[in-house]
Amino acid sequence: MYRDRQRVSAILVLMLNFALIIVMVGWIGAAGVRANQPPTGVDLAGKPVDPLRADAGKPVVLIFVRTDCPISNRYAPTIQRLSTEYAGRAAFWLVYPDKSESSAAIEQHLHAYGYKLPALHDPQHALVKLGQAQVTPEVAVFDAGGQLAYHGRIDNWYLTFGHARPEPTIHELDDALQAVLKGSKPQVATASGVGCYISDLE
Repeated sequence: MYRDRQRVSAILVLMLNFALIIVMVGWIGAAGVRANQPPTGVDLAGKPVDPLRADAGKPVVLIFVRTDCPISNRYAPTIQRLSTEYAGRAAFWLVYPDKSESSAAIEQHLHAYGYKLPALHDPQHALVKLGQAQVTPEVAVFDAGGQLAYHGRIDNWYLTFGHARPEPTIHELDDALQAVLKGSKPQVATASGVGCYISDLE
C-alpha cells in the first residue's frame, strides 16, 4: 500500500512538472512573438498601424506633436509646407503620444490646424521609443530601408521655450530628407529639440 502511494505521488509530481513546462514554453513563445512584433501606432479608428511598412520603399517621417503644446502648434505651417514639398517622395505621419487624447480630440486638432496628414495615436509610446523622441515637436526620419537616419528638432527656430528667432537658420529635417532621398546619411544625425516633454505624459 505504501509503495502504491509513492508511485501515485511520483506520477502526480511528474504530471505537474510536465504541465508547468508546457505553460512556461507557452509564455516564452508568446513573449517572443510580442518581441518580434514591429512597433505600431493606432489610427483614429483604433486599428494598429506600422507606419514604416505602410509606405514601403519611401523614407518615412514621424512628427511627434501634442494638441496642447504651443510650439507644436506654431510649427503646423512648416510641417504642412514640408509634407507638401515632399509629397510622393516621403511619407509623413503625425504621431500623438498623449495617452489621454481621444480620437475625437485628435480629429479636432487636425481640423483646427488644417492638417491633411495621416495621424496615429501612440499611447504605449512604441513609436516614441522607435524614433527616440524627447519633446514635441520632434521628428524621426527613416530611410527607405527603415533605418533611423535622423531624429530631433525640425529646425533651429526656437532657442528655448518661449524664445524664438525671427526665422530658422538651420533646417535639419529638410536636410535629412534631401540626404536620404539621395541615398546618403544626413550630416547631422540628431539635434535636441525645444518643446513640451513627452516624459511628462508618462
